[in-house]
Amino acid sequence: MAAYLIRRLLLVIPTLWAIITINFFIVQIAPGGPVEQMIANITGTGSGMMERVSGTDQKEVQQNAGKPIGGDSSSTYRGARGLDPEVIKAIEKRFGFDKPIYLRYAEMLKDYFFFNFGESLFRGRSVIDLIIERMPVSISLGVWSTLLVYLVCIPLGIRKAVRHSSKFDVWTSTLVILGNAIPGFLFAILLIIIFAGGSYLNWFPLRGLVSINFDELNWYEKIIDYFWHLTLPIIAIVIGGFATLTFLSKNSFLDEIQKQYVVTARAKGVEEKHILYGHVFRNAMILIIAGFPSAFIGMFFTGSMLIEVIFSLEGLGLLGFEAIIQRDYPVMFSTLYMFTLLGLVMGIISDLTYTIVDPRIDFEKR
Repeated sequence: MAAYLIRRLLLVIPTLWAIITINFFIVQIAPGGPVEQMIANITGTGSGMMERVSGTDQKEVQQNAGKPIGGDSSSTYRGARGLDPEVIKAIEKRFGFDKPIYLRYAEMLKDYFFFNFGESLFRGRSVIDLIIERMPVSISLGVWSTLLVYLVCIPLGIRKAVRHSSKFDVWTSTLVILGNAIPGFLFAILLIIIFAGGSYLNWFPLRGLVSINFDELNWYEKIIDYFWHLTLPIIAIVIGGFATLTFLSKNSFLDEIQKQYVVTARAKGVEEKHILYGHVFRNAMILIIAGFPSAFIGMFFTGSMLIEVIFSLEGLGLLGFEAIIQRDYPVMFSTLYMFTLLGLVMGIISDLTYTIVDPRIDFEKR
């Protein structure tokens, strides 16, 4: 197992390099980069991006923008016609585009090797600080949503397997499929309308992870306040997440129940509960339990962006979305780097979990 683990860890490096490299060059050649966005704001055709440029940089760009307009109509940037060339050079220098693309690529690889992600182009803050600031929201949504899905789906799947084709199996399947058919963001809007001061009740808050007076609360009041804010977002995230795991649990149990060792145990008079939870459960749950790390990462990174937007939660999903819209390259590539690295590591942890759940599995021989 040690040799297999070393090989997997070594494979992380070229995989991570390939993903970062492909995305770097695709993004760099795409139109609408940070320089073009800044030019659009200077010329009055942008969407207010200048508001996100910090202090000294904003002042410098504004001063340069006030220079007499030259006639550089040969600029390669859209909307730059009529701008003084010095203004364009100042913007390029500000964003690092005064260097050739291969130098920018080499510097990025060197910095990322030492986990130096630089500063956001439009926020004037360290990328690491932004990620750390947004991490609690994403971790909260990911952890509690994943745990809730597993705590509901595994017992439900077992129950459906034991009572296969019964009325209980039919109506629970119907409910799960209906929930899976409802988009999470639409269900979130429905929850807001009903429970968050929309048209009916005003039971839950709409903004933030905690209340403004959170620091003044007692410890148990802090816990209540924390989950009070998370209730609607978590329900909206998990509503469509029950189907896959429920049916996977059910089918895994059905497959195990039909095997010869279960028939033999029943013939020997072993109690049904002991058969189900002493033998069948361990074998049926191998795939499900071992897949928990990957399921958590999937819920953590992909399932909450729209929910964060709707409920005004400042998490990593919203940060990545805003970075893509703004072409904030340091934030874009840093979040991609971190997400990819965590995904690869979680893949290795999933394999290790397989061997813990069932020691008979040996990846070394494959």
